[in-house]
Amino acid sequence: MVGPELVTFPPVAPPDEQARQAALARHARLTKPSGSLGRIEELGVWLAACQGVCPPRPLTSRVVVFAGDHGIARHGVSAYPTEVTGQMVANFLAGGAAVNVLANAAGAGVRVVDLAVDADTPEHVRTHKVRRGSGVIDREDALSEAEVRAAVAAGRAVADEEIDGGADLLVAGDMGIGNTTPSAVLVAALTGAEPVAVIGRGTGVDDAGWMRKCAAIRDALRRARKVVHDPVALLRTSSGADIAAMAGFLAQAAVRRTPVVLDGVVVGAAALVAEELAPGAREWWVAGHRSAEPAHTMVLDHLELRPLLEMDMRLGEGSGAVAALPLLAMAVRVLGEMATFEDAGVSDRPAGLTANAEG
Repeated sequence: MVGPELVTFPPVAPPDEQARQAALARHARLTKPSGSLGRIEELGVWLAACQGVCPPRPLTSRVVVFAGDHGIARHGVSAYPTEVTGQMVANFLAGGAAVNVLANAAGAGVRVVDLAVDADTPEHVRTHKVRRGSGVIDREDALSEAEVRAAVAAGRAVADEEIDGGADLLVAGDMGIGNTTPSAVLVAALTGAEPVAVIGRGTGVDDAGWMRKCAAIRDALRRARKVVHDPVALLRTSSGADIAAMAGFLAQAAVRRTPVVLDGVVVGAAALVAEELAPGAREWWVAGHRSAEPAHTMVLDHLELRPLLEMDMRLGEGSGAVAALPLLAMAVRVLGEMATFEDAGVSDRPAGLTANAEG
C-alpha cells in the first residue's frame, strides 16, 4: 500500500504581498484612470503576486485533461455510453476536441492523462493509470485505500512534471462519462447542500435519466457524509481516480506556487477536496467561468471565487477555463507593456481629483 505521506501536503504559502503591492502601485501610474480596466487589473495584480515579480512574466499555459470512467455511468445517469470516454481520449490526442481548438487559439498546450479509462489507451497516456473504471458509488466505494492514495500521488506527480517542464499557469480539465454524478456528491457533501440542489443535466439526460441520477446521488451522499471530515476517505468513497488525481494536482500546484485556472463542476468538485487537503490552495486559483451545472455555483460560493466568464458553458474538458486564458494574457501585458504617465508625457489627474473612467 502507498504510504500516508503521499496524501500529506506541506503548508501552502500565500501569493507574494510585496509583488502585489508593487503591481497595485504600477497600475496607479499607467496611462488610465486607476481601476478603469476592472478585473483585468485585478488579474494582473494576482498574477504578479503569484509570480513574486512586477510586472509579471508572459505566461506559459498548460492544460491537463484527467480521464476516467465511473461505474455509476452503467446505471443510466448519462446520455452517452461509457465507451465515449476512451473514444474522446483518442480525439484529444488527434487534436479534434473542443479543448484542443480553444487551447490552440489561446496558445496553450494540451496533455491527456488516463487515470481510470475503461479501455486501452496509448502507453504515454496511461503512465499514471490507477485502474479501469471506478466503483458504483451509490453502493460501494469508488476506490480502494491503495488506489485513492495512488491517484492523489499521480495528480501530484503530473503537477510536478508540468511545472518542472516550464508551465507557469495550469488548467485542469476532465473527461469521463458519468463524472458529474460523483462531482455532485462531493459538492453536496462539502457544502451541506441537499441532493436535488446539486443535480444538473450533465451531458443532457432526459427526465427518466435525471430521476435515476437523483436517486444515485441521494444514496451515494448517505455514504459520503459518513466520511466528510476526511478528504482522502471522501475521495475513496465518492470520487474516482480521475477526480482524486485532479485534487492532488490542484493542491500540489498551490504548494509549488503555480496559479491555476479552474474549469467547471467536475474540476470544481476536485478543488473543494484539494482545499481540504491543502488549506489555502484556493488563493492560487481563479475561476475561468461559471458552468451551467447548478452545483458549480455552490463550488464558487464555497471557495469565494468570482468567475471571469459567464458563457453558459457545460462541456468540461477544461474548455471554460481555456476560454478565459486570453484575459490573463491581456492582464500580464497591460502591466508589462502599457506606458506610465511619466513615460508617455501624459498629464496625470491632480491629487485629490476623482477621475471618470470613461472620459
